[in-house]
Amino acid sequence: MRPEDQYHVGIVVDDLDATLRWYGDVAGYRWCEQYEGDQELETPDGRVTIPFRFAYSMDEPRLEVIQSVPGTLWSPADSGLHHLGYWSDDVGGDVAALVAAGAAVEARAPLPDGSTLWAYCKAAGGARIELVSSVIRPAMTQWFETGRMPGQDQ
Repeated sequence: MRPEDQYHVGIVVDDLDATLRWYGDVAGYRWCEQYEGDQELETPDGRVTIPFRFAYSMDEPRLEVIQSVPGTLWSPADSGLHHLGYWSDDVGGDVAALVAAGAAVEARAPLPDGSTLWAYCKAAGGARIELVSSVIRPAMTQWFETGRMPGQDQ
């Protein structure tokens, strides 16, 4: 991980729409189209499917605001900060380095080939780290710049 690869701050909230309005009204943030869908994950307790709903800001510093999912790691943090998101050219290798440094893997999104699209790791102190495969960086950059998910009709 390198500081220049940090690209977003994740905030988990109980009311996504109200939070997006608040940050828009108070700080002038504009929002990309929201993502909503189920995500199959591997956790220490086994495979699960989690309903996700979130939005990224079009503006920097980039915010990722996630609707809370009760009973999961996607619960609001007392501080508001849930995780720091980093691009990774080698998610598996970076996860292994974090685990070697004392972090635990909380969840990972496996790809059909067994590699990892993204993973959350948490150490005893500090915020979670989300490692996101650089493979999707071009599509994510397009989403951030246009506000529209790649592949969506104009």
